[in-house]
Amino acid sequence: MVAARGGPPRVYTDEGISAVNTKKREGFNQMVRDALDGKIDLIVTKSVSRFARNTVDSLVTVRKLKEKGVEVYFEKENIYTLDSKGELLITIMSSLAQEESRSISENVTWGQRKRFADGKVSLPYSHFLGYRKGADGLPEIVPEEAETVRWIYSLFLSGKTTSSIASFLTREGIPTPAGKKRWAASTVESILKNEKYKGDALLQKAFTVDFLTKKQKKNEGEVPQYYVENSHPAIIDPAEWKLVQRELERRKAIGRSYSGNSIFSSRLVCGDCGGYFGSKVWHSTDKYRRTIWRCNSKFTGEEKCQTPHLTEEEIKARFLDAFNTLVSDKERLLDECRTMQAALTDTCALDREMAAILSEMEVVAELTKRCIEENSTTAQDQTTYLERYNGLAERYETAKAKLEKLQAAKAQREAKAEDIGGFMFELAEYGESLTEFDDRLWLTVIDIVTVHRDGRLTFKFQTGHEMLE
Repeated sequence: MVAARGGPPRVYTDEGISAVNTKKREGFNQMVRDALDGKIDLIVTKSVSRFARNTVDSLVTVRKLKEKGVEVYFEKENIYTLDSKGELLITIMSSLAQEESRSISENVTWGQRKRFADGKVSLPYSHFLGYRKGADGLPEIVPEEAETVRWIYSLFLSGKTTSSIASFLTREGIPTPAGKKRWAASTVESILKNEKYKGDALLQKAFTVDFLTKKQKKNEGEVPQYYVENSHPAIIDPAEWKLVQRELERRKAIGRSYSGNSIFSSRLVCGDCGGYFGSKVWHSTDKYRRTIWRCNSKFTGEEKCQTPHLTEEEIKARFLDAFNTLVSDKERLLDECRTMQAALTDTCALDREMAAILSEMEVVAELTKRCIEENSTTAQDQTTYLERYNGLAERYETAKAKLEKLQAAKAQREAKAEDIGGFMFELAEYGESLTEFDDRLWLTVIDIVTVHRDGRLTFKFQTGHEMLE
């Protein structure tokens, strides 16, 4: 666009910027500011579509300029805005330009969804840690960034919280995916949850709801999603990624009380008060330094907990004994696990119940729709109408609450079946007897360990089996 007042014309450009919205068009906005400040009396632009592909933006801007006596000339359409017919013509041409932009946006969206359906994966490389675009157009691993990703997963599985990992990475001077210096816990969590690090890709996690503002919304079933397995090289082993997801869910269930920094955090429970054991350091400044675990509430309250403290060496040794006792008859144990898994994955009864509730919700929704339509077209007592409407709304919400409860029960069964599957996988990996403590095995197979007053420990495994040592 060219603008001038008295002196030589000045050119304003927005190279590579879409005209559907004026917010990010710095050149355009600077030109308008200059015009409103009295520095410009005539603006020459190639066409209405170059000025703005948004009818509202076009008219609002033209009217602002018109009030200041600034004229805009659209060369292609031969429109002068100070002409009496100018605004009508601009409205027509802007609407056409807006529709053209809508069509382009829909074509682009269709192309993206077609690529998703074909399983073609692309990443936001400028804000994605661990990958860059390869020569073949597919994601390839960036070795030094991949080490940071592996570090994050390892620290998390060692018991560290997302906040402590973020603080650690910041102290170490490792840049974030966006290249910033300071890490946030939410960034660490997003890396831990992202399936792309195990070589898979869930496509169309979000979609554009407004082609003018480009506003995006999380996809909650409004448009199809596509899951592509082994779409690119993995940085994290799939088994480790799944273990991290289970640990995330476990900590979420614990809530704010989880603040650990060890694989034993929130897994040792006091047999007296039911609270968690926490780590304490004895002789922190001399050669006798050691870490022990004891009830966090041992010296609080009127009645002191009588459970003993434990060293990490004791916990590990007792776990080995419990695990080896449990798996002494491996085949029998595997058969029991398969039976439990089959029972948990049989959700036919739940599915039938959910289908019945969904049908009821559809009926109630239709009755509610008719109720509203009748009230809008037929004169009726509003008290009676509200009673009827509120009754239907309450009926719908009750059904919805039942459905959500059943969905949660099904998800819980599926998660438990997956836990048992993880246990079976680990069981198959080991021989007849375990001789060394394994962090990953502990995280995979142990649900909770209860410490009793007499010093004995009850190990509850993910399968539900309990061993007293």
